[in-house]
Amino acid sequence: MTDTSTLHLSTPEVSGSDPSVTGNSLDERTRWRRYADALAGQAPARAPMSTVAVMTVCGVAVMLLLVALGVLLHQPLLIPPLAASAALVFAAPALPLAQPRSVIGGQLISAALGLGAVAVGGSSLWTAAVAAGLTIGAMAWARTPHSPAAATAVIVVLTNPEPWHFLGLLTLATLVIVAMGALIGRVDRVKHRYPVYWW
Repeated sequence: MTDTSTLHLSTPEVSGSDPSVTGNSLDERTRWRRYADALAGQAPARAPMSTVAVMTVCGVAVMLLLVALGVLLHQPLLIPPLAASAALVFAAPALPLAQPRSVIGGQLISAALGLGAVAVGGSSLWTAAVAAGLTIGAMAWARTPHSPAAATAVIVVLTNPEPWHFLGLLTLATLVIVAMGALIGRVDRVKHRYPVYWW
């Protein structure tokens, strides 16, 4: 004759004869799953490591290229908003904010507004704030949404650069970022389709 108490203790999951143990175990697993889901949020799924590696390498390469060009020209080409522009091109290449029209157009519109604002209001935080706000509206109107460009307007107002010189350097830097994104897009059209549109 079989000892049922031994059988009961050795296989609670299979027999299901102890609902309190099984129920607690399920409740605990459900609770942990809820915590994991809450921490995961609604963000897109994590990109494959190969894609992350390509984004990282390209980001570092384009930043170093901007620094090298700046050294050759004896002018700084790497400004913070351009690093943010590169992040959009390499990490979110399908977004409208990352397309060439937005990267180049948005940056140039914001720089022009910053230059106009500093000419009218002088170099101050108040003028920088107005320039950044105007840039948001101007980019929306011109259909060139590019969030990093609002920071360019602020930098222009606070540093008051020589207009044509700055616009030329900014154009060169944005072209380098877009060209690198397009190059990667041609090499890897499946994982990094860029640009989605040019204009």
